[in-house]
Amino acid sequence: MSFAARQLDSDFAAAAAKRATLKLLRSVCVLVFCALFAAPSAAADRIAVQSAQLLLADDNSEGVVVLNAQFDFDLPSVLEDAVNRGIALYFVVEFELFRPRWYWFDKKLVDVTRTYRLTYSPLTRQYRLATGALAQPFDSLADALATLRRVRSWRVADRTVIRPDDDYTAQVRMRLDTSQLPKPFQVNALTNRDWTLASDWRTVPVSADLAK
Repeated sequence: MSFAARQLDSDFAAAAAKRATLKLLRSVCVLVFCALFAAPSAAADRIAVQSAQLLLADDNSEGVVVLNAQFDFDLPSVLEDAVNRGIALYFVVEFELFRPRWYWFDKKLVDVTRTYRLTYSPLTRQYRLATGALAQPFDSLADALATLRRVRSWRVADRTVIRPDDDYTAQVRMRLDTSQLPKPFQVNALTNRDWTLASDWRTVPVSADLAK
């Protein structure tokens, strides 16, 4: 075989290898894209927001708006197994309050979160649900989840942010915060639907009685 022929075969092989590499890279990109975006959207309804209501605090705190909300979900077996093996699960409740503006994007007045940490202690054989500096022990996972699903008297805003002559929109949701999982479990969360537990945003009525 002549040198020119060998060179032509070499160029052809290099081009074929390059095309195969590009095809493989495209396939990997598609898989990563699907893992990042398809999995969370598929799980967007795994938690249902059964009810949500804004009220004025009924204690001695004047001018404080609180949120009561009820969520409904079942903990997938893979998450239950993780908790029982000592993995902490973090659930985040998010609340936002907006004032619509016809000339621009809605103005966000309130953006607050509350994080719940669910753990299990083999020594005491108890589950613990903690938020902030407060922690409650439970003898069963069912009891801990019942408390987790129920948000009561969460102080989300000062009454002064709501004016009587304006309209407002509010929304709430709950999700499992996979960013706080150990690294190997974060990888699982990209492709395993059981690790992407979340709800859609639920609109919360803003009553005129809340205005000051």
